[in-house]
Amino acid sequence: MKHRNSVEFEVTGDYGLFADPVTRVGGEKFTYQVPTYEALKGILQSVYWKPTLIWIIDKVRIMNPIQTETKGVRPIKYYNDDNDLSYYTYLKDCRYQILAHFIWNENRPELEKDRNENKHHNIAKRMIERGGRRDIFLGTRECQGYVRPCVFGEEEGFYDHLPELSFGMMYHGITYADEAFSEETKGKMSVRLWQAVMKEGVISFLPPWECIHRPVREMNMKQFDEAAGNFSMVSEEGGGLDVMDEPTL
Repeated sequence: MKHRNSVEFEVTGDYGLFADPVTRVGGEKFTYQVPTYEALKGILQSVYWKPTLIWIIDKVRIMNPIQTETKGVRPIKYYNDDNDLSYYTYLKDCRYQILAHFIWNENRPELEKDRNENKHHNIAKRMIERGGRRDIFLGTRECQGYVRPCVFGEEEGFYDHLPELSFGMMYHGITYADEAFSEETKGKMSVRLWQAVMKEGVISFLPPWECIHRPVREMNMKQFDEAAGNFSMVSEEGGGLDVMDEPTL
């Protein structure tokens, strides 16, 4: 089901690394078979981000066959400047269609005047057409990605005729204090887990508030200057722009 403010886009890249957080501490990194909710949300935030809204990833469609490639890399050690030898396993020839929409960030009542759905929806669609405001990465910085508009469900995908494929318990994402949605998530950073299932090439994500939550630590919200005229943004053309003075579309 598409929402009134839904956006549809395709992201491609030669490689992707959507690693289980357990393997990101150091040593070898091994990618999940499919992108995580948090990685796709990060891609969309690179396309267009505002603290006024929260992006919700509805679905991802896996267009190309899932295949991996292992590379030997020499990362810098955490505790000194020496190099180490590790093996990273990447996804290869990535191509995904994404369907998403946004909701208002109720944790930011000071930005209530900026809740113009038509404005943000149109800017987001234009940013998708331009390939995003910032660089796109598929899970990690060395995996460059590219964004373009698409119609979700069009063109043939490799797994369109596969009835169901389960990926088991997966990392869904992190709920930060800025995007808390319940009393138990306020003032905390929590990790989310869920059971990922692909049906006919499409993974339908649970919204964050329906996932399994595990608190990690206490966390305060990022503070912005609420004084009029001091909450600066980056305009569509790249210049400074006050959130209250942004043009209505």
